[in-house]
Amino acid sequence: MSSTADTLRLTLHTSALAGMRASRPKSLVRALSYQAEDEVPEAAEYATEADFQDTLHASHATDQLVELWRKQLTQWDYADTPAWTETEPRTDERRTAVLTMLGLGEETQKLLTTLVPVPKAAGPVVIATEHTPWYTPQAQQGYSWYWPAYRRLLSDKGWPETAVAGLDIASDRVVERLADPTSETAYQSKGLVVGYVQSGKTANFTGVIAKAMDAGYRLVIVLGGSLNLLRNQTQRRLDMELVGRENILRGAAEYESDYADDPAWAKGKFLSHGGLPSALGGFDIVRMTTRHKDYNSLLQGIVALEHEKQEPALPLHDPRNLHRASARLMVVKKNKTVLTKLVQDLNKIKTPLSEIPVLIIDDESDEASVNTTNPAKPDAERPAINQKISELLRMLPRAQYVGYTATPFANVFVDPSDTEDIFPKDFIVSLPRPTGYMGVQDFHDLDSPVPYGERTFADSNERAHVRDIVLDSDEDNTALQQSLDMFVLTAAMKLYREANGLGDRYFQHHTMLIHVSVRMDDQRELLARASQLWWNSGYTGPSGHERLRELFETDLAPVSRVRADGHAVPSTYEDLAPYIGAAAIRIGGDDQPIIVVNGDKDLETGEADFDKRSIWKILIGGQKLARGFTVEGLTVSYYRRRTNNASTLMQMGRWFGFRKGYQDLVRLYLGRAEVMGKKDVDLYEAFEAICRDEETFRQELERYAEPVDGRPQVTPAQVPPLVSQRLPWLKPSAPNKMFNAELVEVRSPGVWVEPTAYPTAPQELRHNAETWAPIIAQLAQEPVPFVHLSANDRGSYTTYSARTCVVPHNELLAVLNGLVWGRPDLMGPHLRYLRDAGDTGCGTDDWAVIVPQTSGPKSVKATILGGDALSLVQRSRRARGVFNRISGMAHRQAAERIAGVHPLTEEDPFASVFHRPRRGALLLYPVIATDLGTPESLITDSGQISPGKVVLAIAFVPATDRHSKASPLVRFRAINSALEGEAVIDTP
Repeated sequence: MSSTADTLRLTLHTSALAGMRASRPKSLVRALSYQAEDEVPEAAEYATEADFQDTLHASHATDQLVELWRKQLTQWDYADTPAWTETEPRTDERRTAVLTMLGLGEETQKLLTTLVPVPKAAGPVVIATEHTPWYTPQAQQGYSWYWPAYRRLLSDKGWPETAVAGLDIASDRVVERLADPTSETAYQSKGLVVGYVQSGKTANFTGVIAKAMDAGYRLVIVLGGSLNLLRNQTQRRLDMELVGRENILRGAAEYESDYADDPAWAKGKFLSHGGLPSALGGFDIVRMTTRHKDYNSLLQGIVALEHEKQEPALPLHDPRNLHRASARLMVVKKNKTVLTKLVQDLNKIKTPLSEIPVLIIDDESDEASVNTTNPAKPDAERPAINQKISELLRMLPRAQYVGYTATPFANVFVDPSDTEDIFPKDFIVSLPRPTGYMGVQDFHDLDSPVPYGERTFADSNERAHVRDIVLDSDEDNTALQQSLDMFVLTAAMKLYREANGLGDRYFQHHTMLIHVSVRMDDQRELLARASQLWWNSGYTGPSGHERLRELFETDLAPVSRVRADGHAVPSTYEDLAPYIGAAAIRIGGDDQPIIVVNGDKDLETGEADFDKRSIWKILIGGQKLARGFTVEGLTVSYYRRRTNNASTLMQMGRWFGFRKGYQDLVRLYLGRAEVMGKKDVDLYEAFEAICRDEETFRQELERYAEPVDGRPQVTPAQVPPLVSQRLPWLKPSAPNKMFNAELVEVRSPGVWVEPTAYPTAPQELRHNAETWAPIIAQLAQEPVPFVHLSANDRGSYTTYSARTCVVPHNELLAVLNGLVWGRPDLMGPHLRYLRDAGDTGCGTDDWAVIVPQTSGPKSVKATILGGDALSLVQRSRRARGVFNRISGMAHRQAAERIAGVHPLTEEDPFASVFHRPRRGALLLYPVIATDLGTPESLITDSGQISPGKVVLAIAFVPATDRHSKASPLVRFRAINSALEGEAVIDTP
């Protein structure tokens, strides 16, 4: 096919789709024919479905025409509650509705969906109070300026259309829960947006600011962290992607810009509006802060904060004034002096503060902003930053407060009854994990079905990316030397990939982070140690090559061969060796391979400004690199810093983020036995515990986000009881109030439930064993096999045998009611649900009881209170006697089939045998806690084990709810019924 035909066809489809963009999908052939009338006569032959179908047959996913359709289909796939369909977004049903409205035949639909698959990405999760809808497409017509510009910029930067559409939806969820800026009645909404560490929260709040300004918010205050480094970073990002060149210059010459020395300014990467927005029918943004200047008192006159009114007799928030006024933007540091100046200046302006719609964005809102004062202390004063934020909220009745964080526990534990504090009383939005993001889960094997000793680089994130730091003494440099070697090796790998497909300077940055302490004396000593190791490493000599060869052959190469995702991997060390010298020179050729980033000017041997230059360096840092600051190109981390606060520890995980082109090269060297006080702590275990706590929190939010009968199941004030803690020394946050909300019932049809808190006292364990004895006695003598099938139908499977029986619901419930639980408050809500066996309750008539049995040389069996021997399993206890997990991942799938969660399959025949409508499934495990010793050491010569040493632990899944009767999934009650309407009660 000629290029002329391709161009003409692309022109027709571009014009046809452009005509539908603002309305809805319409007949494609009719639209193409209409556009063809204005083209050359031969255009008509490309305006048919047959031509489109033939083209799709010969197309690849990256062809221009397919990319054009991908962009438009994605917008329709993501459209939220459009007027032209009732189908849910990002579903097969939505795509079918779109293609049908386009008038396409079945074959064309199939081809198009194959080339452009339906995006199934999760959307944001919202927990909110009821609100009055105001942010609608109809209300925004004619006013959008900055959001369309931001959206275009992201597309031009190469963002996938699915990512742009996802950001559109997520930012809508925030803006729609702010107050209507044009409303006559002032309302102050407070919310919290929960993202992941270094996962794109700034992009979300940039989108929120753009949409809020378009809607009428005319003063935006961004609290950009507590360090100049963070404030400056946020200011630059907003100036580049939202404010734009014309608003920055405001008629000045290019060389007068505060970004004149910024390479991105010279390269035209800053947003351009094509002229001053106010001259083009939009409105301007007036910057009250600049790249290197935080907010200062306006010595030239307070007029800069004044808002102009076209109709002086009307309030500023009247649409006739609001949409013709400029917006003010300031990015301020969380600093008492700076915020005091702002409060003072606001009190001086003539525009009544009650008329100004204000948006306050608090980046890293769990740091410095929260009131940490003990309310039990008499005359307790708020911390300085919290006090100033409270003053702003008090003096600006139309101010909306939105906090952003990846570690939300401190925010949800704020006292909701304190009306001047920042508790997110109106909404909590949990952002989905972005595509391509490398987070804490990517360094752990959470719930892996593969036994620990059998894991490989291919199926184990820990084996692929994590390296232990276990030192013989304080002078032991073994792990630090290996991490430096890995940094050089991965640098060479990046150069190799640039030379083999990615192109020159694809990797602008390549960094290593060393984080051991926030104390500057420690960092000074560490700088000297690391420098000595670097200069004695001999990377261009025989000794250096010998070490690098061994590390390449035992670590880097075997990992990359199974995880490179199509990127180039050298076959031998000899193929990589030519790049080693260049890598070492790129890092240390200026005699400064190490940059210390901690604010101590005497120690700063270089500048870690990723915006100004390409950086291939080793960074030693503490607080400045622990929160908010993005370490670009981070590939190797050496981390040993201890903390007893989960939020702080999580924020130090600078190794989380987007690692395009080098995810397989990422390595984390982590302390496994670090001294903290009187105990040794395993930092890898700590990160895993945090990961589980946070994922549980997010899952709970998702589970209860669906309204019931049009009303929210859970309000933000009821969220704190859903926060969990797995390690006793690692607290999520330290609340000084107890919330007056108690979780009393959890409805879980078809949902996996796994209690992990069991008693430790021998007499209570014996009691539980005796309570289970009647059920155990019913187990069939002959075990049956169950099957776990691999995800994505890869053909692999795992089998296990189990003793089984079926018991009536009431009989099992009597056992569960008779047990002693380690945390009755955790199990109680589930028991309350199980007690209701009717259609509106758990809907379960009986239960398949499954006791997995092991075989082989490592299998350990024993009899408990007589009877047949059962396989024992060993698990480690954590906080308050809590286990991390009880069930084996390979055991769950068959149980879920029995309960109706998964479809039955011939490949798991016994699950089909046991399945019945209204039947649940329960896994029972005789568990030996590791602190008691090995199971073998506890068994008598006669093969018995004391029931006082066995935890009979369970995991279960109630029958799926086949009845559509609406019933809440979660229910709370007031702890103090005399304070039914109060959110908190004083802790005794």
